[in-house]
Amino acid sequence: MKKNLTRLTVSGLCCICLAAGVFTMGSVHAQQKQNVTITGSDTMVLLGQRWAENYMKKNPGVSIQISGGGSGVGIAALLNGTVDIAQSSRPMKDSEKEQLKSKRSLDAVELSVALDGVAVYINEGNPVKELTLEQLLGIYTGKITNWKEVGGRDGRIMCYGRENSSGTYAYFQEHVLKNADFHPTTQALPGTAAVINAVSKDARGIGYGGVAYLKGVRALLVKENAASPGIAPTLENVQKNTYPISRFLYWYMAGTPSGQVKQIADWALSNEGQSVIEDVGYYPIPAAMRNK
Repeated sequence: MKKNLTRLTVSGLCCICLAAGVFTMGSVHAQQKQNVTITGSDTMVLLGQRWAENYMKKNPGVSIQISGGGSGVGIAALLNGTVDIAQSSRPMKDSEKEQLKSKRSLDAVELSVALDGVAVYINEGNPVKELTLEQLLGIYTGKITNWKEVGGRDGRIMCYGRENSSGTYAYFQEHVLKNADFHPTTQALPGTAAVINAVSKDARGIGYGGVAYLKGVRALLVKENAASPGIAPTLENVQKNTYPISRFLYWYMAGTPSGQVKQIADWALSNEGQSVIEDVGYYPIPAAMRNK
């Protein structure tokens, strides 16, 4: 089922994300700085890194500590009170919001911070140009196993995907597989960069992930059904929600933020902060949809 691009926006909220591992972007005097801790989605690694770099150049008194591990890891850290902001490429579940309320007596605050088209990657030498959502479901559940079944060359389809702590894994399972299980032969990899690497080296490979990682592979056109046109994950198509697997990227906080977290949020939702998104390869939230 395609997700409608609707959102709950809280004025002046935002967050920043970075890759696996923990980095402190500050000087040797970091202990004197104002610290903000963020963890979660690996999909948002490139965007978060650029945001952090730009923000701290303008605000040398701020140190942003960032780690990845997946959307589920970030949300778990928020529940445990070990981070200021959880990054997620999927919406927070109602059960997770209830846990936060129970454990910390705080409501989850959600902000949509960027747009992404979940790209379907194939090897650059693969002649297939487009697939329907039904064909993608068949491929990832093991009902379609040979490229010749979808107009390609004779050869077994090798499926690559994300680990189950990934928000992209959860999104793809819900919106493409319709909550069916991935076939056991799907190789789960620890990050979108690993999926890209695998597909770029495997002529039979197929993978999925954020559009910003689209280098060294080709993105398929995705069709809603057999009768509809193939749509590319471009800025225009994602912002208009015509690309069938468009989504928001989210930041979550426990209770209404204040202080430095709020200041970071205000900057990231500004025109200057949003301009960083497109530079990285994701898509900014249209101005008319911000701060509503």
